[in-house]
Amino acid sequence: MTSTEPSTAVDRAILDAARACVAEFGVRRTTLTEVARRAGVSRPTVYRRWPDTGSLVADLLVRELREIIAGAIPDSGNARERLTAAIVDGGATIRRNPLFAKIFRTDADVMLTYVFERLGRNQRALIALFADAIREGQGDGSIRPGNPEHQAAMLLLIAQSAVQSAGTFAPVLAADHLDIELSAAIDAYLAPAAGSR
Repeated sequence: MTSTEPSTAVDRAILDAARACVAEFGVRRTTLTEVARRAGVSRPTVYRRWPDTGSLVADLLVRELREIIAGAIPDSGNARERLTAAIVDGGATIRRNPLFAKIFRTDADVMLTYVFERLGRNQRALIALFADAIREGQGDGSIRPGNPEHQAAMLLLIAQSAVQSAGTFAPVLAADHLDIELSAAIDAYLAPAAGSR
């Protein structure tokens, strides 16, 4: 597929089947054959759209993240308040999401590839989304001056760490407290210097 947006009912059925397989088996044990069976299509139908499991899972994760982010953006407040809330709420949703929970539990190395070895499409899309919100906030005076792409990349680093390490730190920073502290960290990072508004 040239686009990460599912364009047909067949594409959506294949992505839905892939989601069910990954949630049940994990990424490594998901096969295009099983995805095709669950989607009720032939293997060649899947292979024409996605050449391998990795590309199918990548598109699945893009779809999943887009849905999470779309549901996390609030309607009110200045740009800094909306961006902070979207990141914190989106991170909390990802932590509770069964698909991401399964990947973190059984296929952590898949996530490590994207975190430590290269920037994936998901990360680049989030950086672009955050940068747009930062530009809006710089325009309305709620976000400090600076390079929006650099600030967006830093926000993603902060959010990734909070999402991926939440389980490890749960004994000292339970989920509701993690969200409070993450919100404070992001808000303080983005806020203009006192007296600069």
